[in-house]
Amino acid sequence: MRFKLNFLIFLFTIFGFNTYSQTKTKASYDYLLYLPKDYAKGTKKYPLVIYLHGGSQKGNDLNKLKVYGLPYLVEKGQDFDFIIASPQCPDNKYWSTENWFETLYADLESKYRIDKSRIYITGISMGGYGAYITALDFPDTFAAVVAFCGGINDSDLTRVCNLSKIPVWAFHGTADDKIPFSETERIAKGLESCETKNNFKFTRLENEGHEIQYLYETKPEIYKWMLEQKK
Repeated sequence: MRFKLNFLIFLFTIFGFNTYSQTKTKASYDYLLYLPKDYAKGTKKYPLVIYLHGGSQKGNDLNKLKVYGLPYLVEKGQDFDFIIASPQCPDNKYWSTENWFETLYADLESKYRIDKSRIYITGISMGGYGAYITALDFPDTFAAVVAFCGGINDSDLTRVCNLSKIPVWAFHGTADDKIPFSETERIAKGLESCETKNNFKFTRLENEGHEIQYLYETKPEIYKWMLEQKK
């Protein structure tokens, strides 16, 4: 039985991301865009960070994204040396419902100078789920994943080894009463059985709850670590 399970995991690792991404309907989501202040001055290619918001920012008003996270910091005037694209998930969807990423990336690639070896995805809460699941769908695209209080769906556990291809830094509060701490724990446990060496870095925030968005503002080492990762 164990051999059969491992064989299935192997098959999903090799073929799963193509199957999952192709069965989802392609969709186009509106997004906020940030370009580094020196972008227009040269021909340099820049890293790209995809930021995924939480459930309370869903809808069709991009201003809702500026409440916290990277869009909030951009709104406050903080400078970054990377491009940031912050799509907005529609009210009746989740980040895993449709294949929005291919459409977004194709649009960004056609318009902006992107360093394809340094594409990253980060998200919080529902966006944390989205960061993991998008990375599962496109494991050969991302150089790193940073996920706050996220998880993966039960149906995605069979292909968790796709994440072993990507450096991941996960954060989760042990007292989270909205998305249980165990959601990130089971990703870490699932990666232990993967044949590929995994690069899963797990920061357990003792006695902290769900509201850990402050990390985007107070932990600059996240960006330093992220930008050090390359494909």
